[in-house]
Amino acid sequence: MAERLTLARPYAEATFKLAKEQARLGEWFELLSLLATVVRDARIERIVTNPEIEDDRIVALLKDICGSKLDEQGENLVRLLLANDRLRLLPEIQSLFEELKQEAEAAIDVEVTSAFPLESSQQKILTDALNRKLGRDINLTVSEDKSLIGGVVIRAGDLVIDGSVKGYLGELATHLTH
Repeated sequence: MAERLTLARPYAEATFKLAKEQARLGEWFELLSLLATVVRDARIERIVTNPEIEDDRIVALLKDICGSKLDEQGENLVRLLLANDRLRLLPEIQSLFEELKQEAEAAIDVEVTSAFPLESSQQKILTDALNRKLGRDINLTVSEDKSLIGGVVIRAGDLVIDGSVKGYLGELATHLTH
């Protein structure tokens, strides 16, 4: 097993680097997961390990199975793995890619919009609190918006925390009208 991981590591790292540069970690992870599942199938394994079957036919088969998920770059990876007799390493490549993805996603970009400028000590307190709450390293970006009247609005991925006076007033107006 350790030997297979050693052989798979350069492919996983190169694929991860490409996916990260393109901001397509999720898409590549899905593709690698799909390809790993496909090559684990005993019927497919017999085909991809048969030296009498041409690489082009194997690529065509994988394209038929994966559909549009196997784009040109994915096809290039498959061809490279076939050329180096490493296609059966896809499960290990996927596993190593997943580890790299999880490490990379340990940090999260957080946007804080404040009614007034935040001092560095306030930013530090906010960063520490968000780090504890989200369990991730925080890349904090701070901007100012006077229309908030007071308080802050925090955006971290899908999470939005509106602690602004403007937000409270809007919520109060909604409750009064309903």
